[in-house]
Amino acid sequence: MSLPVTVTFMLADWIVKGLKDGTLERVGGVIREVGSKHIVTWLREQIPNNSTVNQLGELGRSVQVTSAVSILNLGVSVIGFIVIAQRLKELEQRLQQAQKVLNNINRKIDLSFYANFRAAIELANNAFTMTKTENRRNSALQAINRFLEAEHIYAEYTDIEIEQKSQIIDEYLLTLSLAYLAEARCYLELEEHDTALRRFQEGAKVLRSRIKKYIDIVLTSNPAAYLQPCYKGQIDLRRLTRIYQWSNPNLDENAVFDMQRENLFKMGEELYSTYKWVDSLPPAVLTRDEVQGGWFGPDHKDLKQEADKRLPKVIEAVESMIETHCRFKSYQTELQAISQLGISFHDWLKLTPSTEIKPDGAELMYIIPSKPLELQSSI
Repeated sequence: MSLPVTVTFMLADWIVKGLKDGTLERVGGVIREVGSKHIVTWLREQIPNNSTVNQLGELGRSVQVTSAVSILNLGVSVIGFIVIAQRLKELEQRLQQAQKVLNNINRKIDLSFYANFRAAIELANNAFTMTKTENRRNSALQAINRFLEAEHIYAEYTDIEIEQKSQIIDEYLLTLSLAYLAEARCYLELEEHDTALRRFQEGAKVLRSRIKKYIDIVLTSNPAAYLQPCYKGQIDLRRLTRIYQWSNPNLDENAVFDMQRENLFKMGEELYSTYKWVDSLPPAVLTRDEVQGGWFGPDHKDLKQEADKRLPKVIEAVESMIETHCRFKSYQTELQAISQLGISFHDWLKLTPSTEIKPDGAELMYIIPSKPLELQSSI
């Protein structure tokens, strides 16, 4: 069956030009027209690794955007149950490391449900190796029920950590995204496209509201802290503006500067004297118990020195969270395209360049429709 798409390892010149002149933009795993939001390309990793990150970085530099690292892959077709299990293990290890810090404030992380989540992924993976249709479906539905339980549990865990303004909000948010992804993947394997799309839409709403709260927390009551002179060449106004634009696309650099004008003035008054602005930093960025100080504990200068080390990493974490949400939402466009093109999910998985030989170092594949696709706006 001939499909109205071109699959290639090389990004078309007109798309590169559009990205550079601002008529096209990359959002998650798609490239789309800025005005109409029509999809012109889907991005798909061949072998998800650092090379893919580097290639995205090169794409990003060519169009002057940040290509943040994400725990999710660019395409839903790439992130199967084995990959989800790997990502879950990474998050569990990150939480184990965080436990060492939280011990200082007598807080304990409950990791017990991660074992249940891993068991559900294994159940799902085994389900789709079964030959009998009825057995496949029954096992898949059992796994889906466990993923639904995981969604409720990790949403609750996330809300608790948001209330605490803790340093592990992002780990629970990412785990929550994996739970929704695993559930939707089950429906895709069953070729239940509409249900998978609905679950992605629901998951995107659940995640967005909590990501917004997370960003509000780590930007602190004084986001001008991220624009200190020590971050020149590392964090600029454009970078901070892109974070604000995620929740309010109408903001530009002038608007963000005006929002921070008073904060910048206040910070300038005390930047190299009392350092009292560090008192506004939430536990998600820094707690006094983590910083060594003198006999009476750390003073403002001690806290400021540690904060200076952490704020660039916090910005990276925020950008990564935004990128993750954009990729999660862009999965919806894949499902809409599958329906519009009239093919199965498994046929979509098999798309590959028919005649091209993969160039050395090319880890991205581009799926380009014969004409820009008008899909229901989801990103």
